[in-house]
Amino acid sequence: MVFEPYLVEYCSPTLASLKTANLFSIGIKDMDELYRNIEAGNKKLNPKGVYLELLKVKNGRGLIYVYRKKSLETDLEKEEVRTILSLLGYKDINLKNALDHLKQRLFLSDDFPHEIGLFLGYPPKDVLGFILNGGMNEICTGCWKVYCDECESRRCFDRFNKCKNVYMRLFSEGRPITNLTVNN
Repeated sequence: MVFEPYLVEYCSPTLASLKTANLFSIGIKDMDELYRNIEAGNKKLNPKGVYLELLKVKNGRGLIYVYRKKSLETDLEKEEVRTILSLLGYKDINLKNALDHLKQRLFLSDDFPHEIGLFLGYPPKDVLGFILNGGMNEICTGCWKVYCDECESRRCFDRFNKCKNVYMRLFSEGRPITNLTVNN
């Protein structure tokens, strides 16, 4: 599967079950090949609870969403998440409908819809802070812009970075992606 180096570099926290989801962008030469790679990734990782989905194609690049299904379902049940998504036009907030709506919003915009952070496991208060502040006035920045709990966010950023470094080392030493992916 051609995605494996990308999964390790950009999605290690999700593979390690430290984070709900990650994204990466990949150049596309052949759409059929892209779909075959997504299918191969899902065949390997779905038994571990990890799913790959194509969110958007634009300018010869595909935006791949890598997520832990159970974690995303749990996140979508949180009252704060449901409130924010409802205010942004999401109806019947279940996993399939929410992902379909997110894809539609991505398709209609050149930018990322701000609520994408909720699909990546970012704290809802930080996503709301980003929306209300127009992406400005954050107290710190790492994997996301932080508006509330700086100390906990910095600890998360450190965990994610350490995870990425360990996973990249293990992968470069020949560890298969399935062995790097935590069962969930």
